[in-house]
Amino acid sequence: MTTRRDLLKFSALAAAAATLPSFAFADEKAKPVGRAKKPLDILILGGTGFTGPFQVNYALARGHKVTLFNRGKKPSPEWPGEVEQLFGDRNTGDLKSLQGRKWDVCIDNPTSLPFWVRDAGKVLAGNVGHYLFISTISVYADGSKPGIDENAPVAIYKGKDAMAETQESLRADIENLYGPLKALSEAEAHKQFGKRVTVVRPGYIVGPRDETDRFTYWPHRVAQGGEMLVPGDGADPVQVIDGRDLGEWMIRLAEAGTIGTFNAVGPKTPMTMDEMLHACQKATGGKPTYTHVTPEFLDAQKVGELPIWVSRKSGEYAGYGAVSNARAIKAGLTYRPLETTVTDLMAWFRNRPAERQAKLNAGISREKEAELLKAWHAQRGA
Repeated sequence: MTTRRDLLKFSALAAAAATLPSFAFADEKAKPVGRAKKPLDILILGGTGFTGPFQVNYALARGHKVTLFNRGKKPSPEWPGEVEQLFGDRNTGDLKSLQGRKWDVCIDNPTSLPFWVRDAGKVLAGNVGHYLFISTISVYADGSKPGIDENAPVAIYKGKDAMAETQESLRADIENLYGPLKALSEAEAHKQFGKRVTVVRPGYIVGPRDETDRFTYWPHRVAQGGEMLVPGDGADPVQVIDGRDLGEWMIRLAEAGTIGTFNAVGPKTPMTMDEMLHACQKATGGKPTYTHVTPEFLDAQKVGELPIWVSRKSGEYAGYGAVSNARAIKAGLTYRPLETTVTDLMAWFRNRPAERQAKLNAGISREKEAELLKAWHAQRGA
């Protein structure tokens, strides 16, 4: 089961992902991108992590001008057009390269700390027409019930000085601080940038470039075949969104000048755990046999490493697989077929170094899985 602690851990992995050479995906060749009616001057804070490159590529294809601001710690991909690069460090408040500049749009990808938003506001407020902030569904105060929509109460920060929280202090108490600090970051965005703010709250972001392996574990395991342990009865709801769908939609939100708060979760219609696995099977050609085990068994075995899945029956995150995406869909969020996401993800993953493929960052080992299956069958007298 994945908690807020996992979300930050994997967010850090994604942010630290090594940049790859250009890699073409099948559906990108098949779907030419039209030009926007009005070109925009777009500033992207971050831009070289997981979803950022998808935003950049799509924005360039749509005819926009793109500027990136980051620390320059990771080499940028070979962009299909001109991209301006500005350097600075939001950890230390170094935003000098942004001073005296104007952009139509600012997309803030990496922020999880309110002072990052405050400092950006000091430099950019009045110099950008529209501020788009990537948040998370972890901001909600109660994740235990299905149907969470954007009007649900957000978590309340109960620490000391929120503006004094740093990445280091966030790691120290992530279970309690991650969601509330994201909620405060949203509030700070409205304080600094006024009404021209768009808040996007994703859940699990998956697909090519995903270094967390939260979702990758499942198609990778399905492709291996054999008896496979599956948590729950197969009917628990699961939500994932392709990083390309998220990134490209944010550019379209910027083009339309859409403001508001949106849950960016997918797919379009509800999907169960078994439906997700069968989509993985269809895409990979794997032939596993599925053995469903109960949440109670997993708890008794102290298993905490099964990503994406949460039991719908109980727990503080029981509603995470059934968050409402109606408002986002109405605002133009679209989804690739899950089979396309899986196909492109696995093509990307199999181009990673052999040592990287050998050790996933999420999920359980085959040895641990075999041990659990043996215990499950013994318990049932099989």
